[in-house]
Amino acid sequence: MTLHDDAVLVLKQYEDQEELRQVYLDHLSEHPDGMWKACTAGHVTASALVIDPAGGRVLLTLHRKLQMWLQMGGHCEPGDPTLAAAALREATEESGIAGLILLPGGPVTLDRHAIPAPCNWHLDVQYAALAPAEAVAAISDESLDLRWFPYEEVADVADASVVRLLEATRARLAA
Repeated sequence: MTLHDDAVLVLKQYEDQEELRQVYLDHLSEHPDGMWKACTAGHVTASALVIDPAGGRVLLTLHRKLQMWLQMGGHCEPGDPTLAAAALREATEESGIAGLILLPGGPVTLDRHAIPAPCNWHLDVQYAALAPAEAVAAISDESLDLRWFPYEEVADVADASVVRLLEATRARLAA
């Protein structure tokens, strides 16, 4: 199975955000290269919110290019067998934390956002990753900073998409 096929399957099984989910599926149907950065109509990305439920906190990265506090994530790579694997790879690389485990149940949310030309759109498939107890983060070259934030402080530093991802993650943890 290709990464494109996996993405289609994951999105077909995702039960929330029906209208946005269909935008993603239509994009992949119309663009066989829709998983890759080279697709100028936009491309699917994978991200993961790194959480420490016991500590009631999340790890955010101050993105070097965007200068915004965001969850870990980025472009899919040819070696990624699945969207989940891409999200876990990105979270591990950007957080420096070994032993992250994706929260069961597949993607937590979807977020489509505009990016500068020539790419136009990121169609982000967002997961959540549980950090091991007493995890120590290490900043990567893609970040200006890396910091743990208590749940209640996320809205003060991050945009609405990160807040939605955190709320959906907390709801899944409580279920």
